[in-house]
Amino acid sequence: MPRRMKLASCVLGGMLLSACATFTAQPPPESWKPQQPLTPQAGPEPQAPDTGGVPGEGGGGGPGAPTEIPPPNGCTDFNPMVIATCLNPSYAVAALPGDGSDPIALVGERTTGRIVRVRKDAEPVVVATVPVDAGTDGGLTGLALSPNYAEDRLVFAYVTTATDNRVVRIAERDTPKPVLTGIPRGPSGNRGALAQDHRGALLLATGDAGNPALAADQASLAGKVLRINALGKPADGNPTRTSAIVASGVHSPGGVCASMDGARMWLTDRDATRDLLYRLQLGKGLGEPAWTWPDRPGVAGCMSTDPAVAVAAAGAGNLQVLPLTREGTFRGKPQVLLADKDGFGRLAGLDLVNNAVAVGTTVNKDGGTPVSSDDRAIKLNPAGGPGGSAD
Repeated sequence: MPRRMKLASCVLGGMLLSACATFTAQPPPESWKPQQPLTPQAGPEPQAPDTGGVPGEGGGGGPGAPTEIPPPNGCTDFNPMVIATCLNPSYAVAALPGDGSDPIALVGERTTGRIVRVRKDAEPVVVATVPVDAGTDGGLTGLALSPNYAEDRLVFAYVTTATDNRVVRIAERDTPKPVLTGIPRGPSGNRGALAQDHRGALLLATGDAGNPALAADQASLAGKVLRINALGKPADGNPTRTSAIVASGVHSPGGVCASMDGARMWLTDRDATRDLLYRLQLGKGLGEPAWTWPDRPGVAGCMSTDPAVAVAAAGAGNLQVLPLTREGTFRGKPQVLLADKDGFGRLAGLDLVNNAVAVGTTVNKDGGTPVSSDDRAIKLNPAGGPGGSAD
């Protein structure tokens, strides 16, 4: 086994991945019909990278010898981990339930408001379009399946409009319906994050709308972590029964995530001087950060498994993995993966299919250096056993 492949297998294995109203039951997304097809978008031809062929690692054309994984050709990407190409920048992704062998996901495009169903070797399908105002850092920045998705087939999105930030609900063959409105909108700080907490509720992280004082204001929904039900109301089990707010002091959230068993919940954020990772615990507020990055790599989406928390660093263009002890504390510095020519550029959205497989998205057209197949949805799949060494 080549040394690089063995290293990736040892590091990735066991740590990374596994990231209203009443409705009648809806058919599964496989039966949803497209509203409009995606049009392939050409981009600059990339330089041939120094490639290597390690599963789960691939840049503009993937790692390893150039002849093993060719660079992208238009919207065709030869890296086996890529499951969709030529998307618009996508900060939000919701993986559909499955065994992970052939993952299907819904991807939310920030600037267009399109929600696209992606699957390897299948044409992307636009299943809904949510009106958005993407003139600031907002747009469509959060996406999550309903906590009762198996029964109701509902999808929720966090979007910026001309007047506010809000949560909307999407059902098949129906226009998006607002379920939580009036979240302050500003010249910046509109980006938010949305995820299942795997305890029967949705977690929503909101930005401070460009006014840091709002993050501490309990009368404002800006700069908060909210825990809501499918109607946009405070979820059962919240520390204060009548309030959706479970934490204050958020500024520019990049991601919120929970382990598949709901035992651990995390939030990534950015303040004026550093990037931060918080562990969310109901009844304890935001507390002190569990980890900070003074170098500010641009933290975005996250995913939580028993062995580790993985954070997409959109600014640095890599994935940072923080191994966990059995007690839930971190051991050692983050291990940086999918970097430079071994990576896919600016990673953003992450969501677990299960504890072994996740789907990620890129935002290279949003300030990065896109290749012709960007932006992309990627299957992240660990190989090998837990732990390991560099040899």
